[in-house]
Amino acid sequence: MKKNIRRRLLYLAFFVLYLLHNDLWFWHDPSLVLGIPIGLIYHIGFCVAASILMILLVNFAWPRHLHVN
Repeated sequence: MKKNIRRRLLYLAFFVLYLLHNDLWFWHDPSLVLGIPIGLIYHIGFCVAASILMILLVNFAWPRHLHVN
């Protein structure tokens, strides 16, 4: 049961990242953070979050019969 809940939470996180993928709120914002446009900072954070989510999906939601030993 706990494994099923964890899997559903990971799929929910995937859907949330899908919704957050398009950067509509920083698109026309010329602000700089440490000399880098804030939209680029947002996408760097998004890429890090997506990478972590993919690692978690492979470790916890990937079908066991497809794991390589």
